[in-house]
Amino acid sequence: MSNLKNGVASYAIIGFGNIGKALAKAFARNSIKISVATTHNPESFASDAIAIGPGIIPTTLAEAINADVIFLAVRFESHPDVASTLPNWQGKTIVDVTNAYGVPLEKLGGLPSAKVVAQAFTGGKLVKGFNHLGAAILEQDPAVHGGRRVIYLASDDDDAATEIGELTKNLGFSPIQLGGISEGGLLVQAHGNTWGKLIFQDLIKFD
Repeated sequence: MSNLKNGVASYAIIGFGNIGKALAKAFARNSIKISVATTHNPESFASDAIAIGPGIIPTTLAEAINADVIFLAVRFESHPDVASTLPNWQGKTIVDVTNAYGVPLEKLGGLPSAKVVAQAFTGGKLVKGFNHLGAAILEQDPAVHGGRRVIYLASDDDDAATEIGELTKNLGFSPIQLGGISEGGLLVQAHGNTWGKLIFQDLIKFD
């Protein structure tokens, strides 16, 4: 069960590089409050967060993991460090924004990278998404010529996929559900030195 506060989910971004900042801008555009954290003292990136918008709250990693929905925007290799901060992630939805390009296949044990991340976040629900666009595109207003920029989502949990699909719409994007992580989700996951076929494909959907 998610620990919703007054029926409203709380959000956090872990990782505040270019992708983390692009995500924060999407939340700021839509006046949705979100915490941002790294492994460093929040004072080290507070000015960058505040410059994006008043609803972008710099915080510690220990505080950020209290959120209901957590965007994992760190390097793929760093995901175990984040996962180890809680023994169990039950009640939380993890949005895996990482890309495992260049990670040797043997390190993944033959699994899609998002499956590896999901296993690390014991008890949590994982959605792969927001990782197929570069930061320079992701940070732009997704309303384009009367259409909306597409965000691909994949999950083995239908409820989590629906939840993040609704959030994606609230952020102004057009979500397209790809199905399970090992199914359509393979299209947005790198495999060794090969990118998934939908990665970097910047599409606009018109209703």
